[in-house]
Amino acid sequence: MGRDAIQAAIMRIFDEKFEIREPGVDENLRDVYEFDSIDAVELLREIEILLDTQLTRPEKKRAMEIRTINQIINYIEALSLARRFAKPSGSEQ
Repeated sequence: MGRDAIQAAIMRIFDEKFEIREPGVDENLRDVYEFDSIDAVELLREIEILLDTQLTRPEKKRAMEIRTINQIINYIEALSLARRFAKPSGSEQ
């Protein structure tokens, strides 16, 4: 999944799940939109659905430092890349 597709998916999630329309990609979500820890847990669940995988405890813990859409996109790119390289050989279709 490319960066543009990730951004489009995240913007859709923010619109549909959090009723935040077109957040600025560098705006602090906590300060500007009062995005709290409950919202963060829900967002992590949406990321799991998006990636079709379950996040580990350390991955979830790292996510708690995220403050902006750009940071979310970077986080998802890193998770996606790590999972792609973690697949055992022969499992690609």
